[in-house]
Amino acid sequence: MTQAFYSGISGIRTNSTGIDVVTDNIANISTTGYRGYDLEFTSLFEEKIASIGKKALDSSVGVGSRVQTTSMMQKTGSLLLTDRSTDLAINGEGWFAIQGLNEPVYTRDGTFSFDANDDLVSLEGYHVLGTMGNNISADNVLTAKIDTLQLAGVNAQEKLRFPSTLTYPTEPSTEAKFFANVGVNPQVQTVGANVIDPQGNRNNLRLEFTKDPTQTLPGSQWNVTATTQSLDGTTIYDTQTGRVIFDDAGALVSHTLSSIDNNGAPVRINLGSGYDGVVSIDVPLLSGSSSADGIVKGDLMGYAINQNAEVIATFTNGQQSSVGKVAVFHFQNDQGLERLSGTHFQESSNSGRPILYTDAAGNNINGSTVMNFKLESSNYEMSQGLTELIILQRAFDANSKSITTADQMIQKALQMHR
Repeated sequence: MTQAFYSGISGIRTNSTGIDVVTDNIANISTTGYRGYDLEFTSLFEEKIASIGKKALDSSVGVGSRVQTTSMMQKTGSLLLTDRSTDLAINGEGWFAIQGLNEPVYTRDGTFSFDANDDLVSLEGYHVLGTMGNNISADNVLTAKIDTLQLAGVNAQEKLRFPSTLTYPTEPSTEAKFFANVGVNPQVQTVGANVIDPQGNRNNLRLEFTKDPTQTLPGSQWNVTATTQSLDGTTIYDTQTGRVIFDDAGALVSHTLSSIDNNGAPVRINLGSGYDGVVSIDVPLLSGSSSADGIVKGDLMGYAINQNAEVIATFTNGQQSSVGKVAVFHFQNDQGLERLSGTHFQESSNSGRPILYTDAAGNNINGSTVMNFKLESSNYEMSQGLTELIILQRAFDANSKSITTADQMIQKALQMHR
């Protein structure tokens, strides 16, 4: 009879713990990246009553219950739309890593931002870990344009820290291609292109076509003069001449104008071939056009994160480059992670060491889709919590009733003894 007291007390304790777990889940229903917990109960050891004979049933009575474990819910929470590219959500398994006081801390909360130093940090101010592009020099100049950045090894992930000022260097023009119809009449025809010199200046490359007075049939022959000069025309850097030959249908056959100096950098002159480029056709003349490579110097406008979890630097010259990438870590046993708070975890002997997934070629990859402009909400459902609260409350009341019942029975027995 007295055992009913202790069984009832253990039931009250376990269900009270269950209510604590559920209410904590409900309290964090709006916490970004929160992982809910399920509570698992188990019975305490049982006291054997009797076991007589080979075929007799084993008779025993339990002595209560206890909390066996709280297990982490693994499903992905709802993804909420935000207005910042630095807000990230993992659609699938995996964890972001931030640098804690000593060891990395793992989280599903992707509320990240660039701080005053342009370091990528969490809401608490901890640095986000990932792969740096290593394409920024000590004097804050972009040394290489990276379109897609590969993740480094798991032990090579580092704090994502970026300079507040960054320069995209000048890339001088190396080629200019021209498209024009010089016609068949002897009037002078001109076409130009903007080319960039090593100092980052935009200069003008001007071609002047003059029909040769002495023609050799079939086809036609033209003289061309190329000039590179400043946009205001006050400085001439180089002048080159050549000869252009067309066939009797006006298609370009050959030319002797190869390249010209552009204030210290050679520019190859491409007049095309056949009908792709400069032609000589008896049709109404249209303005010629051109295209040239080269990029002027640009200053940093800011950083953002794309859908590939890469940190992208954008410059005033319209160029962009990847300079870092946020890493997604994985564990053999997510349930074994040690919880520091509702959203922060650290590795343990049960979880194993963090790993990175690899593709078929052996390259490190995030393994799960990282979505920008989104945050993952709590993965705990309100309806589930409210239902569990009702069940736990009923169980708590029932266990308290078993204690009062045992008390009444003992009182009755004492009265009978008198």
